[in-house]
Amino acid sequence: MITPTENIPATEDELIEKAHALAGQSLGEIAKQANIEVPANLNRDKGWPGLLLEYVLGATAGSKPEPDFPELGVELKTIPINALGKPLETTFVCVAPLVGLTGVNWQTSHVKHKLSKVLWVPIVAERSIPIPERIVATPFLWTPSPDEEQLLANDWQELTDMIVLGDVENISGKHGQVMQLRPKAANSKALTNAFDKHGKPFKTLPRGFYLKIPFTHMLINRHLRVG
Repeated sequence: MITPTENIPATEDELIEKAHALAGQSLGEIAKQANIEVPANLNRDKGWPGLLLEYVLGATAGSKPEPDFPELGVELKTIPINALGKPLETTFVCVAPLVGLTGVNWQTSHVKHKLSKVLWVPIVAERSIPIPERIVATPFLWTPSPDEEQLLANDWQELTDMIVLGDVENISGKHGQVMQLRPKAANSKALTNAFDKHGKPFKTLPRGFYLKIPFTHMLINRHLRVG
């Protein structure tokens, strides 16, 4: 298990400088410098690249429901991309609460808290590339524009309304323009509480909010100027 380093960045500029220093390096090189073993595959360690970079950059939040760099209000998101800069998968934001949503709004939501300021670290990580040889592209800091935040807020409201109305089981990837809700669980036995349309509790898979690929692709295109 990778634990946070004591080398915590004191300022946003220091964090960005540390992140930019990783650009062009392979995960194997970064892991070797940190004296961390590279897993043979990511079948059971899907989040390993993110944990590695959290470690070397000095993130301290761990699994707490706050940004990875709480003192700076910055969330770290690694994102696997292909050689053309297109994300290879959706991006997990945070676990979605399925109960206790009375009085919750966008301004107080975990999603807004997590996405207020994000340090994106793209990694060229096509499956054909061995894990140690996957390359870190240029990191960039992103704060949602008013239009982007409105899109996120609209999706959050739509998905949250469906949860509150007991419609969670009918939510699919088609819902939401830039963000979707989908099951997030290590296995099908990891169930959590929810309510149906009649207000009766039942067990279902935990859900998570994920950013859709076209949205993150747009961000990468804008900041990295790739095709």
